[in-house]
Amino acid sequence: MALFNPMAIAAPSSSAAIGTPTTVASAITSNILLATNAARKGSTIYNSSTSRLYIALGAVATTSAFTVFLEPGGYYETPFWFTGTIHGIWTAANGNALVTELT
Repeated sequence: MALFNPMAIAAPSSSAAIGTPTTVASAITSNILLATNAARKGSTIYNSSTSRLYIALGAVATTSAFTVFLEPGGYYETPFWFTGTIHGIWTAANGNALVTELT
């Protein structure tokens, strides 16, 4: 009977030790939620506004070109190890995004 040895999967060499929370006011124009940071391991975004938040990874966000949208009260974890700029735009300016950057 033959033995099967699956390929090894490399895990990231380090974990995030610091979470830096910030609050970003909602806007009806594309806003930077997080600037590029080569040390970022991950980030979370919570939409505490009463309007929809459109998020774009690495590009300006619009209501027709985006990565993901969050309804009011929605939560998103960005792909780990994405270090580029994260933009957001709301359908109405009436709240905030609570953003935590993990480094």
